[in-house]
Amino acid sequence: MRNTILFLLTTSFLQGQPLVGPTPQQAGPARGESVGDYNLTNSFETGYRFYTVDGNGGMYRSNVNLRNGLRLLSGSFTANSKAGHGKYFDELVLNVQGLGTDPYQSSILRLQKNKIYRYDFIWRSSDYYNPALTISGGRHFLDTTRQLQDHDVTLFPQAKYRLFFGYSRNIQNGPGLSTTQYFDSRGDEFTLFANIHRLRNEYRLGGQADLFGLRINLLRGWENYSESQDQNLGAPSVGSNPNDRITLNSFRRTQPYQGSTPYWRLSLLRNVTKVFQANGLFSYSEGRRDFSLTESADGTNRFGASANRQILLSGTGTRPVATGNLTLSFLPTDNLTITNHSSFYNIRMSGDSTYRELNNGTANLALLSFQFLGIQTWSNQTDISYRFTKWVSAYGGYQYASRRIRSIQYQDIDPAKGLIPDEQNNRLNSGLFGLRFQPVKGLRFSVDGETGRTDHPIYPVSDKNYHGLGGRAQWKTRKLTLSTSYKTNYNFNSTAITAFSSRGRNASFDAAWSPVTWFTLDGGYSKLHLNTLSGIAYFSSSQLVTGDRSAFISNIHALNLASRINIRKKVDLYLGFNRVNDTGDGRSSSTESAPGSLLNPSSSAAFVTAQTFPLAFTSPLARISIRIREKLRVNFGYQYYGYGEKFYSFQDYNAHTGYVSLTWAF
Repeated sequence: MRNTILFLLTTSFLQGQPLVGPTPQQAGPARGESVGDYNLTNSFETGYRFYTVDGNGGMYRSNVNLRNGLRLLSGSFTANSKAGHGKYFDELVLNVQGLGTDPYQSSILRLQKNKIYRYDFIWRSSDYYNPALTISGGRHFLDTTRQLQDHDVTLFPQAKYRLFFGYSRNIQNGPGLSTTQYFDSRGDEFTLFANIHRLRNEYRLGGQADLFGLRINLLRGWENYSESQDQNLGAPSVGSNPNDRITLNSFRRTQPYQGSTPYWRLSLLRNVTKVFQANGLFSYSEGRRDFSLTESADGTNRFGASANRQILLSGTGTRPVATGNLTLSFLPTDNLTITNHSSFYNIRMSGDSTYRELNNGTANLALLSFQFLGIQTWSNQTDISYRFTKWVSAYGGYQYASRRIRSIQYQDIDPAKGLIPDEQNNRLNSGLFGLRFQPVKGLRFSVDGETGRTDHPIYPVSDKNYHGLGGRAQWKTRKLTLSTSYKTNYNFNSTAITAFSSRGRNASFDAAWSPVTWFTLDGGYSKLHLNTLSGIAYFSSSQLVTGDRSAFISNIHALNLASRINIRKKVDLYLGFNRVNDTGDGRSSSTESAPGSLLNPSSSAAFVTAQTFPLAFTSPLARISIRIREKLRVNFGYQYYGYGEKFYSFQDYNAHTGYVSLTWAF
C-alpha cells in the first residue's frame, strides 16, 4: 500500500499540472443584482484554445490533450430567492467548465425549494488517449470517451423524515488496439482491433429519519453492468515477424459480460450522552455475473502447416459482499477522547467458470474450472487522544486485524487433479502514536509514527514488517506562512519463495508570502525517494533462474512557484512554474551498471534498463485578465509543456498551449 501511494503521488505530479485556463476572475458584481423576487449572479468565459506540439504527439495527448477550438471555458449562474419563499424554487446554481472539445468537461446543477425538494445533477466527460508506445511497438492503443452523470432528488430536505431518489450512468466508448500470440509460446504476435463499449446504470431509493436522538439512513440500490469488446484481425496478417512461417488468415474474439448488483446500505448515528457517541454503517450486496468468450483462429504454425484453434470460456457466478463498521467514541473530559472502531468484511465469489480449449488438429481438449474464492476480514482499532495543556496533546492507538482467504478450483487436465482447495490466514498487529505541541503563538510541531507486523501477507509486495515515522512544522504570521514536513516508510517482506523490501522518504517545504493586499507569492519543493529490492525468478537461455533480485530506485524532485499580482484593481496577473525531475539512481545512460544489479551476469543487461526511469517535466505558465468594464474582462493565457526521458527520446515532446477569451456577465 505504501508503494502504491508513492506511485500515485509520482503520477499526480506528471498528470496533475495546473492548467493555465480557465480564468478564475469573474465579471459582474459579487453580490449580484436583483431581478424580481430573486438575486442573480452570473459570469461566463468564452474563448479559443490553441496548441502546437514538437515531438511525440501521442505522449502529449496522453498527458495533456488540449486541442484547438472554441470553448465555453467556464460558466457560473446563481439565482436565490430574497425572502426564501420563491414560487417554484429558492436556489438555482449552475457551474460548467471546458464545454466544447476540452478533454475534461463538467456541468453541475442544483435546484432547490426550501423544505420541499432538492435536485442535484452532475455531468462529466473525460477523453482518454493512450498510445502505449513502449508496449509491443505501439500496437497497444486506446482512444475512449467516458461520460458520467448523477441525478439525486431529496424530498423534504430540512425535515426529520426525508426521501431519496437517485440514478447514475457511466458509459465508455471508443476504439482500441491490442495483440495476441499464436499458435504457441514460440509463436508470432498479431495486432487486433477492438470496439470498446462499457455501460453501468445504478438506481437508488432510500430515506432518512431522526427518531429519539437516533439518525437512521437506509438506502436500497440496483446496479447493472454490461461490457462488449469484440476483437478481430481485420485482414490476413504475417504478424510482427514476416520472416517466420506463422500467419493468421482469420481471427475473431467475442466476450460479452453482464452483471447486476442489488444492495442495501444502512447507517446509524446516535449521540447517547455528551460523553458517548455511537455510529454504524452496514451494507450488503448480492452480485451476479454472466460472461462468455468465444475465440476462433486459423492460419499456419511455425512449421508452415495449417493450424486452427477454438477457445470457449463461460461462467455464471455470484459475489455476495457484507460489510459492517461500528465506531464508539468516549469523551469523559474535555481533554480526553477514546475511540474504538470495529469493522467486518466478507466477500464470496462462487460459481462455475469454465475454460475450454480445443485444438482441431490434434483433437486435444483442455479444461479448467474455477469454483470458489472467499475473503473474510475482522479488524478492531482503539485510539486515545489527550490534551495535556492548551499547547501540548498526544495520541496513540493499537489495531488488530485477521484475514482468512479460501479458494477452490477444479482441474480436469491430463492427468486429472479434481478439486484443489487452498486456505491462507493472516494476522496484523500495529500501533501508532503522535505528538502535537505549540511552544509559541504561530509555531506548531507534530510528530507521528506507525509500526506493524503481519505473519502471512497475501502478496510478496504486501506489508509485513513495516514502520513509518514523520514530522511537520509550521510557522504562521499575518503575512508569512512557512511549513516543512518529512515522512519515511520501510517495509520488509520475506517468504519461502521470494523476498521484498522497500524504503520510501518524502520531504517537503512550502512558503506563502503576502506583504500587501495586491501581491502574493507561493512556492514549494518536495523530494520523494523510493528504493525497492525484490527477489525474482525468470528464464534465461531457456533455463529457469531463481534466487535472483531486482532493484528499482526513484528520486523525484518537484518544484512549484506561483505569484499573483493585482494592478489598480484593473489587471490581474498570474505567473507560475512547475518542474518535476526524477533523477533515478544517478546513471547517465541505460547501459551503465546500476546499484543492486542482478546477481546473474548473463541476464543483467536485459533488466538493468528497467531498474530506474529518469525523466523531467517542465511547465511554466502565465495568465493576465484585464477588466474592460464592470461586466466584461479580456483574458490571455500561455503554458509550455516540456517532457523528456533521460534514457530514451522517442516519447519526448515540447508543447505550447494557450487561450484568448472574454469573461462576461449579463
